Amino acid sequence: QVQLVESGGGLVQAGGSLRLSCAASGSIFIVNAMGWYRQAPGKQRELVADITRDGSTNYADSVKGRITISRDNAKNTVYLQMNSLKPEDTAVYYCNARIITVRLSTYDTWGQGTQVTVSS
Repeated sequence: QVQLVESGGGLVQAGGSLRLSCAASGSIFIVNAMGWYRQAPGKQRELVADITRDGSTNYADSVKGRITISRDNAKNTVYLQMNSLKPEDTAVYYCNARIITVRLSTYDTWGQGTQVTVSS
């Protein structure tokens, strides 16, 4: 079994910053692509950013220049540094990872979600 555990959400004023972390654990052989998604009330879940194992990144247009994704392969952890936050960034943020286990099974794994609330 593998799992993702997120941390770092909270309440922040507009213009502030937050850093989210997501650590993978379990019977891991390798963690491939990792990413962050978000879902605001009444809206569909959307990609915020993702990163390949070798560090190639992809961002939603709405967050470019404000949000940075990074990872530490030795710790099987992905980070999301969010700066210049806006009220429209308010959502539940979910971590996602494609994990290959020691038994060479592949799982598209989701974290439990962490709430980010940006007040105006």
